[in-house]
Amino acid sequence: MHGLIFRTLEAFVSDVFGPDHWVRAVALADLPVTSFEAMLQYDAGYFPSLLEACVTVLDRPGSVILEDLGAYLIIHQNHASVRRLMRFGGDTFAELLQSLGDLPDRTRLAVSGLDLPSILVQETIPQSFTIQCADNPMGFGHIMVGLLRAMADDYGTLALLDHRGLRNGAEIIEVQVIETAFADDRGFSLSVAHGAHH
Repeated sequence: MHGLIFRTLEAFVSDVFGPDHWVRAVALADLPVTSFEAMLQYDAGYFPSLLEACVTVLDRPGSVILEDLGAYLIIHQNHASVRRLMRFGGDTFAELLQSLGDLPDRTRLAVSGLDLPSILVQETIPQSFTIQCADNPMGFGHIMVGLLRAMADDYGTLALLDHRGLRNGAEIIEVQVIETAFADDRGFSLSVAHGAHH
């Protein structure tokens, strides 16, 4: 598993709850490594152990931790590149949902060796979507729910998102777009990334 995933979990726990919580979680997980390098690959089995330790240390369910982690990736300024990557998916939240199947490829172009689960999206009825996240890591669907909730806010869209659990080995997320112009779209421009230099 890509080191960036572990670094992201570390950044989230440290920023939101304090670095001491991360230190305690790593100690509790009792892994052969105590710090993770962003560009290295690690045993995928480390992730569930670390998440379980975070559940104990933070005293909240794993699904909630993962959803909050997904939202953190969009909202936190240090991770503006994630928001940009998602914004490339479309001009509206519905277009973003329809483009999610391309996200693993887009991510791999951005970060070599970072493999996301395959994502299948179906618009079952207009403005109602079913998203399947297959393969590992398990729990990625919860990260996706947090990510998409934050992106709906970003687009100014009111949407209901629900993690429906596992079906045929894939995590199922249901999304209903209620109101597309619920709030102002925060906007997106490629030039924003360079604005600071002018």
